[in-house]
Amino acid sequence: MEIGAYSFGDAQRNTDGTLRSSAEAVKNLHEAIVHADRAGLDYFGVGEHHTETMPASSPGAVIAAAAASTSAITLGSAASIISTDDPVRVYQQFATADAISGGGRVEITAGRGSSVETFPLFGYDLADYDELYANKLNLLMTLNDSESPEVTWRGARRPELSGQAVVPQPVSGRMPIWLATGGNAGSSARAGQLGLPVSYGIIGGAPQRFAPLAELYRKSAAAAGHTGDDIKVSVAALGLVAPTKKEAMERMYPGWYNLNVEMGRLRGWPAPDKNAFLAQADAPGAYYVGDPDEVAERIVHLHGYMGHMRHFLQMDIGGLPQEHLLESLTLLATEVKPRVERLLAQKG
Repeated sequence: MEIGAYSFGDAQRNTDGTLRSSAEAVKNLHEAIVHADRAGLDYFGVGEHHTETMPASSPGAVIAAAAASTSAITLGSAASIISTDDPVRVYQQFATADAISGGGRVEITAGRGSSVETFPLFGYDLADYDELYANKLNLLMTLNDSESPEVTWRGARRPELSGQAVVPQPVSGRMPIWLATGGNAGSSARAGQLGLPVSYGIIGGAPQRFAPLAELYRKSAAAAGHTGDDIKVSVAALGLVAPTKKEAMERMYPGWYNLNVEMGRLRGWPAPDKNAFLAQADAPGAYYVGDPDEVAERIVHLHGYMGHMRHFLQMDIGGLPQEHLLESLTLLATEVKPRVERLLAQKG
């Protein structure tokens, strides 16, 4: 089981509640990735959002910088919103990061549109998001499967390619491409039919309710003749690790509150309710908040339902102090990860 973290960048706050700069947020994100690598985490994902509180708007740029500053950790997008981006540029950016990393440490996770701010920002209609996604995912896969830099492709949502060179190419010729979904059954089936690994973003409810989706994914893959190493599942969730459960709860709640106020303003979410937080922060809720023993036990419990090979947490939300993030990353690597490995080994 790979253990990791992900982030959209997190703008911290001054004592009067005002936001610090987005530049500082990006710098803190880079520091966190380097720290995660040194601590021994397996994976760090950089998501794409375009808000003042979550300013990691260019995963490829952050990952390229991190690739030059790390040595072992796998780096990926979590996710790249390809519906509103150009797959050629996304592929070039991540292939560049792959070259910087030395090869084999960079992945792309293709998202359909959870960051809805990208649609008006880049001049797209949200109503077209699925058609955009299907077309652009097809192009991204074509680029990755091409044996030559010269690519030919035709689709409805982008000018065709007629043998143009798309460079650089990844070190090994291909990069892992994951399909991201927040729980849509059609997306699970699509990932299986295409033979892509699938990443589930579980941010509410009981995580084991995603087990039928993982089963649908695997059945769809098998029906399409895909049985190789690419058929795998990962889980992204919210969480925070601290020396004690009490500390983890006290550290995460203010950021959770701030995040929900912001999302309420942007997307019409209801006002934050502390009881909702408390319900999610204990089993069987979706937030992995606690000491290393509890977080490890809950990851292994979900593995019994999902059979996933990677579990990674978003911990820096709503202005979490950087020192708490770095401590959580350390505990995730040095305390949670070995506990997960031991518990899985005991289960056989």
